Amino acid sequence: MALEEQSAGLVETWTLSYAATLGSSVRKQGIFLELRAHLPPAVRKSLKIEAGAVVLRMPTDADRQFAAATEVINKILASSETLPVIPREIEDILQISSTERHRWLKDGRLPSAGTRTVKLRGRARQVTFHVFDPRVVEELLDHDRVSEWREEDAQTAAENRRRAAWKARLNRVSRDAAAKEPPEVQLGSSKLTGWEEFERNGPLRKSSREH
Repeated sequence: MALEEQSAGLVETWTLSYAATLGSSVRKQGIFLELRAHLPPAVRKSLKIEAGAVVLRMPTDADRQFAAATEVINKILASSETLPVIPREIEDILQISSTERHRWLKDGRLPSAGTRTVKLRGRARQVTFHVFDPRVVEELLDHDRVSEWREEDAQTAAENRRRAAWKARLNRVSRDAAAKEPPEVQLGSSKLTGWEEFERNGPLRKSSREH
């Protein structure tokens, strides 16, 4: 961290560590936006992200605002390594799709660290989403769990396709067998061959001769 007083005014620079960003430019941008959100509106435009570092530039006569902003930034960055990882960040860190994130979150392989609710800018609607523990995300990244999960999913999908194909084959065989049965024994046939004649002349009728 370096503090300089130049002709352009007061300048301070913070370099974000790998432990904070997990090597993700999206995560880096997320931390930057988190910093800006905690600054007064009049100061926010003075904070920039340049060459991977966070830079605060303000006029020399704004020394009080500069000192207050610096204190806020230092406080947040001190805990930046524990800031929850939001959905777009974890997708960038692990290089996964939104579909994979939702699937693995649902089946428990990707553990949630809770939820966060935010109000969309310029809208009344709020959005709630799951966030993730950065240390858990780092462990998943280090042990390449994503490759394991994709292999598991591929095996499950292949097994599901085999089961579906086998079920479809059984259904076809059943339909073909039913189509080849004689009409008189097909399910739904209401008459047996020769039954009407049997009813007329069979032994169930009483003899017309009286004893």
